[in-house]
Amino acid sequence: MSKENMLRVNETFLSYTEKLYNTQLYKQAIQQKVFKKGELLLLQQDTLTKVMLIKDGITKCYFTEENDRNYILEFLSCGEIIGEIEVLQNSKCLCTIEAVTDVIVYSFDLTFFKELIKSNLELSNLLLDVISKRIIDTASRASFQQLHTTDYNLKKLLELQTKQDITLSKDDMADYLGISLRNLNRALSKLKDN
Repeated sequence: MSKENMLRVNETFLSYTEKLYNTQLYKQAIQQKVFKKGELLLLQQDTLTKVMLIKDGITKCYFTEENDRNYILEFLSCGEIIGEIEVLQNSKCLCTIEAVTDVIVYSFDLTFFKELIKSNLELSNLLLDVISKRIIDTASRASFQQLHTTDYNLKKLLELQTKQDITLSKDDMADYLGISLRNLNRALSKLKDN
């Protein structure tokens, strides 16, 4: 949240994927798929079946903790890749990805994606760039939220929603800030009174 952008976008990766998709050679290995608002693209702890890159729309990436509380890590949009960490780590889905709006993705066949990583330096460099930016942004956001009050963080979140023309539900706002719905309502009331 310390950045001026809460919605992650990657035009370079989108352009790269569109070039691959439009190459007749890869038509079977990369397909477009549509997810309706509220549908899950990935489910935490499920086995990964596809790597996806968002062509259009907004998703939320969140962890569900043992107490069934959600924590939203980030909102992903155009050009953001989903499932690459699981491929690199050969692991189950680390988090849940849910469509916040209707979403169109490029869906990569897993075998094809793994081979592409080995043979395509451009893809490998794009993945390194994505992963390093996510680490930096996650650390920056965590420190920002720890060092500021809930009231201040909420005010910044509301400003970012307005700036980016996004409307989040109260549940999503609370999950993004890492607070309870009760604390969010209290902070919203306080902000309204001021």
